[in-house]
Amino acid sequence: MSTFLAEFLGTMMLILLGDGVVAGVALNKSKAQNGGWIVVTVAWACAVAIPAFIFGAASGAHFNPALTIALAAIGKFSWSLVPSYIAAQFLGAIVGGALVWLSYLPHWAETEDKAAKLGVFCTAPAIRNTGANLITEIVGTFVLVFGILGLGQVKMADGIGTLAVGLLILVIGLSLGAPTGYAINPARDLGPRIAHAILPIAGKGDSDWGYSWIPVVGPIIGGLIGAGLFTMVF
Repeated sequence: MSTFLAEFLGTMMLILLGDGVVAGVALNKSKAQNGGWIVVTVAWACAVAIPAFIFGAASGAHFNPALTIALAAIGKFSWSLVPSYIAAQFLGAIVGGALVWLSYLPHWAETEDKAAKLGVFCTAPAIRNTGANLITEIVGTFVLVFGILGLGQVKMADGIGTLAVGLLILVIGLSLGAPTGYAINPARDLGPRIAHAILPIAGKGDSDWGYSWIPVVGPIIGGLIGAGLFTMVF
């Protein structure tokens, strides 16, 4: 399997499962409606870990431009592969968002809350404050990348390292995710946001493009800091 296909399919599955749980919790007449934050964070952790188990051997299971860029910046990944990885990640995220829309097709018209519908696809801050929101995304992605690199140097049985990364995603969501919805991944946010903009979603509002740069820029900065500090410490 090509690395492009692995990153495309892995990111698509990540978004389908991750945004899928948000749809289940947020949309009217869903059997999971009002499931709560624990349901969302646990499912998102699984949404990262499952495709990582499947596609890790093929591509390294980045599924995240911030991680791809950070690894390249410290010499652990070839810069020549960065464009194809990022293209695959964004395309997979857009398709994943479209699949969530199809999976919950009757529920969009039943849900009047435009913000809830947008929140299925992308993040939004609990309190809109540009500086604070940017810091939250930087810190969350710093923990993600530093944690992935740190776990990667520990000798573990096959598969345990991937499970540990899933736990890392879970604790980031539980501990740091509440202020902004923890994008910690530019493709995870911008790809489905594009899907929201172009899909004929019943009763949707705007795609909040004014906020959209924060979950792109913040994770890239945080990832670079996390990778840089890791190389300094270890």
